[in-house]
Amino acid sequence: MTSAPLSLRFGRFCYLAFNIGVLVFLLAPIAIVFVFALNPTPYIQFPPVGVSMRWFEKFFASRDFMNALWFSLKVAVLTTVAATVFGASAALALARGRLPGSRAITAIMLSPLMLPAILTGLALFQTYVLLDVGRPTWGLVLGHTLVSIPYVVRTTLAVLHNFDTRLEEAAQNLGAGALRTYFEVTLPLTKPGVMAGAVFAFIVSFDQFPISLFLVSPGHETLPITLFNYLKFDLDGTIGAASVVSIVLAVLVVIGLDRTVGLRSTAQL
Repeated sequence: MTSAPLSLRFGRFCYLAFNIGVLVFLLAPIAIVFVFALNPTPYIQFPPVGVSMRWFEKFFASRDFMNALWFSLKVAVLTTVAATVFGASAALALARGRLPGSRAITAIMLSPLMLPAILTGLALFQTYVLLDVGRPTWGLVLGHTLVSIPYVVRTTLAVLHNFDTRLEEAAQNLGAGALRTYFEVTLPLTKPGVMAGAVFAFIVSFDQFPISLFLVSPGHETLPITLFNYLKFDLDGTIGAASVVSIVLAVLVVIGLDRTVGLRSTAQL
């Protein structure tokens, strides 16, 4: 009579321990980065000997890091806009357009997720060389958009597949045109998927390294590339401070999503 409750408690204990282990595994690197950024010593030391903001001061005082940070934000914003517009439009066409070979088209749209980003960057670099356009900012944005669109397509398709098309039909029966139906019915109801894809696009662009490695030009380097170049000659808490800034920006983007559409709505995807 007592074996069942004991086995149930043991199962719950194992389940809880497993989840705690996964969380520790995921959060431990972030905790190490924070310790590295706040530790006054120029190397990782545990337990930390104190708390200091010297590395954040060095990061924000560096012209190279600040230029790279603002340039990364600029590229990420442009990429987010482009990927959201094209990705949401493509998802709508795939879900409603009754296109021949829609499954093959969807697979092609999602193929950048399976292809190593460094190969994509190399291919784009060779294409720009053949076209003799150099390495312009729009070329970098195009490369980031290419690897960001699949996230928008996937999250938007997830919403459209569960979308009640009778709502659109009702709006059209009441006299709304196709464009008005989209902006007043379809877009508000698919907003969680579109916004989730936009958040993924921003984070992927801001942290993108392989493609940026091939497409950035001198004086217009993104933050990951600047950090990589910095690591070649020095390794101190400035790297941790830059990483903390990147983490905080990603968290702020997620909070923005929560304030816009709500994380629970997005989690239903």
